Amino acid sequence: MIETILLPFQFAFMNKAFLIMAILAVPTSLLSCYLVLKGWSLMGDAISHAVLPGIVVAYLLGIPLIIGAFCAGMVCALATGFLAGNSRVKQDTVMGIVFSGMFGFGIVLYTKISTDMHLDHILFGNMLGVNTTDLWTAGLIAAFVGLVIIAKRQDFLLHAFDPIQAQAVGLHVGWLHYGLLTLISLTIVATLSAVGIILSIGLLIAPGAIAFLLTKRFTLMLPISVGVTLISGALGIYISFYIDSAPAPTIILIMSLIFIVAFVRTSMVARRVAAV
Repeated sequence: MIETILLPFQFAFMNKAFLIMAILAVPTSLLSCYLVLKGWSLMGDAISHAVLPGIVVAYLLGIPLIIGAFCAGMVCALATGFLAGNSRVKQDTVMGIVFSGMFGFGIVLYTKISTDMHLDHILFGNMLGVNTTDLWTAGLIAAFVGLVIIAKRQDFLLHAFDPIQAQAVGLHVGWLHYGLLTLISLTIVATLSAVGIILSIGLLIAPGAIAFLLTKRFTLMLPISVGVTLISGALGIYISFYIDSAPAPTIILIMSLIFIVAFVRTSMVARRVAAV
């Protein structure tokens, strides 16, 4: 019985999957809280889809794929900001147009090149195939993003709630705005090898949304979101081993179930308070 329970931990590829998920939990969860509060969930979705052409171009140029992914993500973020600020079209509409256009461009580029790079691994990741380089890359990016967010958490919080007030008290709103976009792009780059382009958005939305339902204090949102991601990640990888499914989608599924439970719990508590 014990041997069956501990069986997943006897494989090196499973241990690496657990490790990279633990690494990614910190930056994705912390950013998720700010994205939810700021209403930028679609921005994370846009950047995650927009990195595809950057990956393909980087492959053609023979440079590290993460460089191309980061550059494409920043192009998407900057283009969205420019178009939203210089047109009557709302930002969410602009984001949808930009990311779908860049994603389509990436698909067209991919179909025109000859490569052994499998599209499924780019789109959905390959958590069970991560190597030491992937771990180091994710670890360094996670450490940088985590330190920046913790150091500037109050500034980012004020900017998320009231940019005008943030500017009035002397904060560099432009730096905070584009700094947050840079952190999102870096975090998405860190998640590429593990969960891919499409599923990375789940890690950037669900933890913060769940924490938002469970507490009204931002100081508690941050640790709750990290805890949710760690638990979902560990359970998802562990369960996927026995049901023979991909770890990343299983993790996102568990997060979705946790969100539903948190939503039902919050609704029940609100009804009880209203009844009193």
